[in-house]
Amino acid sequence: MNQDKMKAVGLFKYLPIDDPESLIDAEIDKPIPTGKDLLVKVKAISVNPVDTKVRSPKDTTENQLKVLGWDAAGIVEQVGQDCSMFKPGDEVFYAGSITRPGANSEYHLVDERIVGHKPDSLDFANAAALPLTAITAWEALFDRLGIDSDPSKNEGKNILIIGAAGGVGSIAIQLAKHAGLSIIATASRQESVDWVKKLGGDYVINHYEAFSPQLLHNGIKEVDFILCLNSTEKHWNNMAEAIAPQGKICSIVETDENLNLTLLKNKSATFVWEFMFTRSSYQTKDMVEQHHLLNELARLVDSGIIQTTVSEKIAPINAVNLRKAHTILESGRTVGKVVLEEF
Repeated sequence: MNQDKMKAVGLFKYLPIDDPESLIDAEIDKPIPTGKDLLVKVKAISVNPVDTKVRSPKDTTENQLKVLGWDAAGIVEQVGQDCSMFKPGDEVFYAGSITRPGANSEYHLVDERIVGHKPDSLDFANAAALPLTAITAWEALFDRLGIDSDPSKNEGKNILIIGAAGGVGSIAIQLAKHAGLSIIATASRQESVDWVKKLGGDYVINHYEAFSPQLLHNGIKEVDFILCLNSTEKHWNNMAEAIAPQGKICSIVETDENLNLTLLKNKSATFVWEFMFTRSSYQTKDMVEQHHLLNELARLVDSGIIQTTVSEKIAPINAVNLRKAHTILESGRTVGKVVLEEF
């Protein structure tokens, strides 16, 4: 292959995942880093619901290959002239920006302010499973819900995590547990019940049934915090009923329906969104916080406090295997993360 070219997987048409053209192999120009960008040689990637949402069928055609993928681990190949936090040879992990080409390519440009040093104790595949879900969980818990990371400040407090067996939930359970919260997780299948208990869930309830009776059955009258990772509108009434007065609810799942915010008024309860691409999309002044939190996450991983959440590894990185990974994700029954490694 020409050294100015690289392998990539992407799309021109937005098609159902069983269509061979929904994701295709291609050769595209290898990018050159400028400014605060790092050029990373990608060693492993992970798939997330955002990948399937962006790829889902729509009446649009791209003129250039659209590359997806917002979870990666690799090695810094080159740095832009304004970079100060990384050097060639550094091993890194990150989620990237939704407003730029994704990481499903041999080389990838990413702003150093949203990149972390890879945990030393993990290989690239296990590291690639972490960034997007960990950033989302971290921001939801500590930035949006305002939970104190000091366990001594959270004595007697609890959190309900809806859809806890997925990628974000798997990290949120561990982070909330480390912060000293009691964890109520929702899961519906035995496999997912076992998974959330293994990660630190204290109680498990079924999200297909009313929340409050199940909570009361476990001796829980109300919950201080709720993190919704599945169907905001479907769970809205249950959340409004279960939240404690002056409690806080955070969701990461957009809704097509209007939410009745009045249900929260008498409790003076807070509702807030979390979208981990906000900082990178709007180039916020605190964008570098994602660099700091990924480095802190790496420290927690290397200390044995947080574990990676890989449930399946696939190799190599190509269109056939990425279509397989998207199919697994679209089943809606994913536990943990699906990772692909090596081109």
